[in-house]
Amino acid sequence: MRTRQEGALRSGVTSENVSDFDDLLSANREFAHSFDLGGFDGIARAGIGLVTCMDSRIDPLRLLGLSHGDAKMFRNPGGRVTEAALEALVLSAHLLNVDRILVIPHTRCAMASRSEADFHAVLNEKTGQDTTWQPIHVVTDQVASLRQDVMKVRSHPLIPENVKVGGFIYDVDTGLLTQHA
Repeated sequence: MRTRQEGALRSGVTSENVSDFDDLLSANREFAHSFDLGGFDGIARAGIGLVTCMDSRIDPLRLLGLSHGDAKMFRNPGGRVTEAALEALVLSAHLLNVDRILVIPHTRCAMASRSEADFHAVLNEKTGQDTTWQPIHVVTDQVASLRQDVMKVRSHPLIPENVKVGGFIYDVDTGLLTQHA
């Protein structure tokens, strides 16, 4: 019988990086002990699709009064409607019961606070290499970008016409949404 270390080494995981996650694995065991979210079929029970930022100040379900299983969520830097977000929305609209889509960037977003050159300068310094090959999708005008993203969803040939699409900015200091599209 293999030891945990032997199995980890064969799979490319070292004992050093296994311990890097022990706190999270322990928390997961606690979570699983009282887990009551099983049995969902994967559809969005409230019919909501959501694109928002990866910012940890955003609690997407709570800010909309939703619960687990109510919505399909896609998160990325800046809460932009990227090709990957569109793929998720198309699948959600056709296969997962989504009939309302919200695009929600937020106030004080890092992606709206610097230029692409500024981000690359920081990354170049931190990595010690040229990072300009990696696109950084900054937002120079949040409201204009939000309206553009909403139009991208509304005009997508694979998003059904009956799907409602709205654009909102979430205020991370008040918890309020303001509709802009």
